[in-house]
Amino acid sequence: MIETLVYVAVGLFAIGLYLSWTAGRLDRLHARIDAARAALDAQLVRRASVAQELATSGVLDPAASIVLYEAAHAARQAEEEQREVAESELSQALRAVFGETEQVEEVREAPGGEEAAGELAAAVRRVPMARRFHNDAVRAARALRRHRTVRWFRLAGHAPFPLAFEMDDEPPVALADRG
Repeated sequence: MIETLVYVAVGLFAIGLYLSWTAGRLDRLHARIDAARAALDAQLVRRASVAQELATSGVLDPAASIVLYEAAHAARQAEEEQREVAESELSQALRAVFGETEQVEEVREAPGGEEAAGELAAAVRRVPMARRFHNDAVRAARALRRHRTVRWFRLAGHAPFPLAFEMDDEPPVALADRG
């Protein structure tokens, strides 16, 4: 009788330990998602800011300045539900404006243009990396949350189901080559 109780207690302890470990792992994944989202937001804001500064610097031709400024402004002001679309439109505007190597060279030749073009190239290069880190964390959390144990014991608590950030982040060829 006592031997059976000991086995049951050890079994329950092992199950509790596993559930606690799984809940801790899920909590760490959610924290990683939050940190990756903050880094992604920072990179997106940086890219939009640099694009906006470049559009207002007078280095670009007026049509390119307007296209770039409006897309960057829309990306910075977008509500959360519209953010992916606005950021994709900024990527498209950057490709339209800096699709040709000559445009990048004109920017580089202007006073302070070398620094501005380098800063934009760095910002454009960092966005896909930040998005990839975020989406990888989301993928890992989703995979863990799909396990029956997590669902049955509600180990995720009231945390919302993590969503990936899907956007067009293809860099302009001319900036990617020179970055």
